[in-house]
Amino acid sequence: MFRLLCLLLLLALPAQGEEVVAGLSQDSVQITTNFDGSEILIFGAVKRAAPLPDGPPLQVIVTVEGPTAPITIRRKDKRFGIWVNNAAVEVDEAPSYYAVATSAPWDDVILDIEDLRHRVSIDRAIRAVGLEREDGADFIEALIRIKESQNAYLNAFGSVEISEETLFKTSIKLPANLTEGDYTARFYLTRGGEVLDVHETSIDVSKVGMEQFLFNLSRQQPLIYGLMSLAIAIFAGWAASAVFRYIRL
Repeated sequence: MFRLLCLLLLLALPAQGEEVVAGLSQDSVQITTNFDGSEILIFGAVKRAAPLPDGPPLQVIVTVEGPTAPITIRRKDKRFGIWVNNAAVEVDEAPSYYAVATSAPWDDVILDIEDLRHRVSIDRAIRAVGLEREDGADFIEALIRIKESQNAYLNAFGSVEISEETLFKTSIKLPANLTEGDYTARFYLTRGGEVLDVHETSIDVSKVGMEQFLFNLSRQQPLIYGLMSLAIAIFAGWAASAVFRYIRL
């Protein structure tokens, strides 16, 4: 209710052209031991200083981007019956998670030059400057396929609902294998493929409880974490052996 009131107040302010005002059902996600994914409801509106313009219909693009980091993409080939690394490409930055939702098919919502400028699509969100290999694009495509199979990269074209070219809503699914960090939700308002306005907000994804304790322990006290893991493994082996001996009796 508070977010809805804020949205209504923003709509009451004077607008310059067409501007997007958007919000999220939640601005934080907590990863616990039984976390199996989440879904964020995204809603917004368009405020205008003038009547609805003529011409192409209004379109909306929503993206959610996870923390980025350099990544090495390797290609394996089978040599003498063994799979070995044959080639590798270094990518400057790749999002750990990236989702794109649109109000229409991709070619209807944004021009290629605008996509290049704002880095909206998945392949443009991956920064691979100066790839020297001629087949560098094949490595990027392979990375996208792997991420898609892990539900880490998602295209949801046509999933944004627009009402009266003013209100819009959609939902974005977050998988269970989320990387901890700051996520960025961006909202693009377009007409005729040209970007009119961009708005962004952040989503905090963090581990809590036992997940946070174990994560911090593995990073800050790796020796203690290793000894504790070894002790748990020894105890689990002893307990399993004791159970089997009891069953045989």
